Amino acid sequence: MNPFAQTPKPPYYAVIFSSQRTEGDQGYGEMADRMVELAAEQPGYLGVESVRDESGFGITVSYWASLEAIREWKRNEEHRVAQEKGRQMWYGHYITRICKVERDYSL
Repeated sequence: MNPFAQTPKPPYYAVIFSSQRTEGDQGYGEMADRMVELAAEQPGYLGVESVRDESGFGITVSYWASLEAIREWKRNEEHRVAQEKGRQMWYGHYITRICKVERDYSL
């Protein structure tokens, strides 16, 4: 499996979610897997890349065709439930950044 998201020619958008997990799983793994599945079903979804280190610090970058697609994903009811659980029990701290990708290149 290729860990790199297969994105189109720019422009497109990236949502960068950096987080520090709390101790214990508490259903996090199952919910994280479900959110990847659910996001992939959303109009405008382009892909995702995600890593987490041993300390619980992680970065997930999801790619989207438009700002409207990002807004609709944020409004998704199942995603809203996951967001609330994240605030209540899964994350000690997080920050979300939304960026427009104007250029990309690769090796």
